[in-house]
Amino acid sequence: MNEAVKATGSDGLRLLENIGVRLTVEVGRTELTIRDLLRLSEGSVIELDRLAGDPLDVLVNGTLIAKGEVVMVGERFGIRFGQIVDPEKRAETL
Repeated sequence: MNEAVKATGSDGLRLLENIGVRLTVEVGRTELTIRDLLRLSEGSVIELDRLAGDPLDVLVNGTLIAKGEVVMVGERFGIRFGQIVDPEKRAETL
């Protein structure tokens, strides 16, 4: 632990490199009643709070870090970061 406390700069960041985080890409949100939720079936459509073409939110452990757009990478989906949230603003939400 003392070595970790003494580490500074890029050496300090290396200690964090193998820590897992949850990356979430959020298309939009909505609120439903339980009644409406139970009525959903295959083919149902739920309207979200975003317009088509709006940037998606990229969150790490629930904290917004960027806005982005969906891209295709071969046969898989990916996300292209468009706007990175200022680290100071990110810290305000913690």
